[in-house]
Amino acid sequence: MALQRPALTSLWHIKSVIARPSIRAVATCSIPASSSSVTPSLISSRSQLPPVKSFPRTSYSTRSRRSPDPPVSPPSQEDMSEPTGLIAKSGIELLTFGTPNGYKASILLEELKEAYGKEYTWQSVNIMKNTQKEPWFVAAGANGRIPAIVDHDRDGFAVFEGLAILGYLTRRYDPEHKFSFPVGSNEYDEAETWMAWQHGGLGPMQGQANHFLRFAKEKIPYGIQRYVGETERLYGVLDARLANREYVVGGKFSIADINLLGWANAARLAGIDFESQFPNVQKWLERCLARPAVQKGFAVPSESSFSNAAIKKAIETDPEKKKQSEETAALINDAKEKYGYKYASP
Repeated sequence: MALQRPALTSLWHIKSVIARPSIRAVATCSIPASSSSVTPSLISSRSQLPPVKSFPRTSYSTRSRRSPDPPVSPPSQEDMSEPTGLIAKSGIELLTFGTPNGYKASILLEELKEAYGKEYTWQSVNIMKNTQKEPWFVAAGANGRIPAIVDHDRDGFAVFEGLAILGYLTRRYDPEHKFSFPVGSNEYDEAETWMAWQHGGLGPMQGQANHFLRFAKEKIPYGIQRYVGETERLYGVLDARLANREYVVGGKFSIADINLLGWANAARLAGIDFESQFPNVQKWLERCLARPAVQKGFAVPSESSFSNAAIKKAIETDPEKKKQSEETAALINDAKEKYGYKYASP
């Protein structure tokens, strides 16, 4: 699909698409020894970006007892030099960026690190520069989208797509099923069902809601009400699921939750307010975000300026952002009224 520059007419400047500055472009963390692409609406072509300065990549390893001092003013992700190939010799190497799908892989890897204590390596692949289209990346991720992983302990075996990555990592590196379920159990089948529901429904619909509401140059009422409305319907399904349970499947935090977190944590961008619309989802999200490994996963390669908390803070502290938020809400309501939209779920 051709990449087009988004028109940020109802949010802030294009640079806010890129996640907040990261201390490093490359880092190593941990996963156990053996016994998870941004929507097209959020990306821009390389030729339309401003000139990029060249900065050397930095690295960090949890093997070392001493970590390098972070730079006083770290460069933003668009200013960092881009990777040109794989760098690890062992373990899992994650190729990712600060997007809802990218966070799937980094959150699970951080949870596995905390639970089992083995290491992994990550590289920040700036999709604003089309680095994910380079031949070296496509060799690992044939679809030219992040995230992708390479397992250097299995002869460089590569996996792409967040859903597949979550399944691969838990099958190979979660022997105690701390974040997964035994094959053959009812919970395994339930988790597979809810993960397919997200992969085929919530992610694509919310991505299209983002596009028509925030980034399309022409505001098309039908597209806005269609995709914002479908995203609402799907979160209504999740809200009902979470009415009498803490987590999506099996009474524990698992990949069924991780698969949803990146999208749920950016729902405000699509015009969805959990606090007023879906309180069960809000409580679940707060519960998940309280986990230290989830917080660390959301920082790889850096935190997103499109998170619910970031957008809420901007609205509360910046009068201009508050005005834009009110205009966006009016745009959604007008679109719904024009086409007679009525919320219903399922």
